[in-house]
Amino acid sequence: MPSLAFALRNLLRDLKSGELAVLVLALLVAVASLTAVGFFTSRIGLAVERQAGEVLAADLRLESARPISAAYEAEAAKRGLRSARIESMPSVVFFGQESSLIALRAVGDGYPLRGRLKTADRPFGTGVVTDGIPAPGEAWADSRLLAKLGAQVGASLTVGAYTVRVTRVLDYRPDQGSGFADLAATLLINRADLPATQLVQPGSRVSRAVLFAGEPAPVDDFREWLTAHKQRGERVRSIADASPQIRASADRAGRFLSLASLVSVLLSAIAVAMAAQRYARRHLDTVALMKCMGAPQRFVLTQTVVQLVAIAVVTAVAGTAIGYVAQSGIAWLLRDLLRGDLSPPSADAFVLGVVTAVVVLVGFALPPLLRLKRVPPARVLRRDLEPPPLRYAVVYGLAIGAVLALLYWIVRDPQLVGYVAGGLGTTFLLLAAAGWVLVRLLAPLRSGVGVAWRYGLANIARRGRDSIVQIVAFGLGFMVLLLLALVRDDLLRDWQRSLPVDAPNYFMINIRPDEGAGVEQFFARAGLPATALVPMLRARLSAINGTPVEQLTFQGERANEFVEREANLTWSAELAPGNRIVAGQWWPPATQGAPQISVETDYAERLGLKLGDTLTYDIAGEAVTGKITSLREVRWDTFKPNFFVVFSPGVLESATGTLITSVHVEPQQRPLLVDLVRQFPEVTVIDIDALLGQVRDVMNKASLAVQYVFLFTLAAGLMVLLAAVQATRDERRYESAMLRTLGASRSVVFQGVAAEFIVLGAL
Repeated sequence: MPSLAFALRNLLRDLKSGELAVLVLALLVAVASLTAVGFFTSRIGLAVERQAGEVLAADLRLESARPISAAYEAEAAKRGLRSARIESMPSVVFFGQESSLIALRAVGDGYPLRGRLKTADRPFGTGVVTDGIPAPGEAWADSRLLAKLGAQVGASLTVGAYTVRVTRVLDYRPDQGSGFADLAATLLINRADLPATQLVQPGSRVSRAVLFAGEPAPVDDFREWLTAHKQRGERVRSIADASPQIRASADRAGRFLSLASLVSVLLSAIAVAMAAQRYARRHLDTVALMKCMGAPQRFVLTQTVVQLVAIAVVTAVAGTAIGYVAQSGIAWLLRDLLRGDLSPPSADAFVLGVVTAVVVLVGFALPPLLRLKRVPPARVLRRDLEPPPLRYAVVYGLAIGAVLALLYWIVRDPQLVGYVAGGLGTTFLLLAAAGWVLVRLLAPLRSGVGVAWRYGLANIARRGRDSIVQIVAFGLGFMVLLLLALVRDDLLRDWQRSLPVDAPNYFMINIRPDEGAGVEQFFARAGLPATALVPMLRARLSAINGTPVEQLTFQGERANEFVEREANLTWSAELAPGNRIVAGQWWPPATQGAPQISVETDYAERLGLKLGDTLTYDIAGEAVTGKITSLREVRWDTFKPNFFVVFSPGVLESATGTLITSVHVEPQQRPLLVDLVRQFPEVTVIDIDALLGQVRDVMNKASLAVQYVFLFTLAAGLMVLLAAVQATRDERRYESAMLRTLGASRSVVFQGVAAEFIVLGAL
């Protein structure tokens, strides 16, 4: 207890005198930066998840072809979750002598749990948000259906044995998706009307779903319970399984915010290391005096550890509080954009703040302070006696270990950790080597300059090691600030390029090959932008490397989905925009010989595929086998036709397939789609404008957050500069006093110091 009290008393005295000011400030910046990003991205993440939940119309979705037990809803109610039911099936609707295939959807009270329905007063009219669902006896039909039937609002449609009246045009439903699962036109009815249609019979192709929504923690717990208790044939879908476009945008936003906060921490760590060096040097005499009075090494070590723990606790609490206030401020500034849909942040950021404070102190402040325990008592008589240096393994091992631990804690991506660590290490070595060479080159220049410049250059050369340290610190600080600024601008420009204002907002599928030219002519006459028609085939994966898929075992529901459902295949001579080869090679334009396949990386990872593997697809009873010659990364957020599997030309052309395209339609051009559907009744038009809006919201929020986090990086850079200046301040004070004593004027001393820092800055 006396040791603890003595350590805390010394710590308070050092804090009051400003000895630890830079160290504490740098640590506060590091903790505040990470916790602010942690708190804010936690809230943004929850908002993004809620927006992504619109793709499911819920947070969780339990789907099955068989009746679903009500026990799931009872368990959800116990956990404070809301629920709703949906039944859907393919059917036929009649309007007088006209008929059309439809996707009939019967929805219950509460639908949708996430997102909002939009309706219009005429086909392809402007949609407005609406609450509620169709009343019993009523139906909401989408624009494609009414255009095909030649019907209007108020028409009576017959579905099965029941007649409903169309009261609104269904413009948008949250779970309409952006894929190709819901190809038919939709008719939305009240679930209470479904028995009257008499469509639900033994053998009917009814898909049932129960939707669940609530606060994140109960939803996560319920998902685990649901996964453990669901019956065979029941499938649980969550936000993680939702739109790849939203996931891609949110992932890129999170990656960059993590990088920005990481840069702040690394800069702050450099400042902490420099401040700790100065603090240790200034306490050599004090420790020597303590040892002369009988203090053992253990007592000195205890002082150091207790002070570091106290600093870690105080900065973790204070930095977390600053971080919380900072994220509250940015949330308030962005209240119009965020529309008040931010949930309270999670407590994980506080843990992150404590870990950051401890890791930075152990890795960058502990090594120089450990030397204090080895200060010789004889230093009270001989000021030139220094404690023996620590082993390089201790000094650099702790620092490197701390950096790698922080990198992995924040990024959670081993490959990115390797890139960043390698880049930082290489930059450090290059700066150190360049600094050493340039400091040596300054020595001959001193004889050819004036008194002030000679004094400044002499300071750099005389304090060679300190000068190199300052060059490295300044260089790292400037490098990461400029790098972050460049990457930030590139990222925002990249987002704008990937999703411009004229990005495709309608997919058109089921275009017969013989109608392709007619569709292109329709676009030209209507003034719609020219677009490429991409071929598409439906096929089922039947074998991998000659082994039937039924005999193989796959990990995860996503992999089983790829195997069980039909795949969309295409062929192309050229690599599509938004695709990048990451392994193997794309086939040359005039490809001959055996069929070749290019596979998307996620598809390959889920199924355990690699270059050289063969895939066999069943296309209308005919087996087609190809060899994987390349793996691709796909930019799903370009909203253009993209595929998991692409064949080389000359393989699939003889099979019967369809064409697909995407096009940008201005609001005033939407009525033209009525004419398109009437002229080409088999063409299915899918509206993805709402999904585009969701992705743009993610990008806007992320770009604003990036600007905010950049302020912490600037603050960390200032801490590095301040620590570098303070590192030699005591020596400069002594030298300035000596020069003044020997007759130098204030202007000469000032010009000498200015010359030193001008040269350091240039180096």
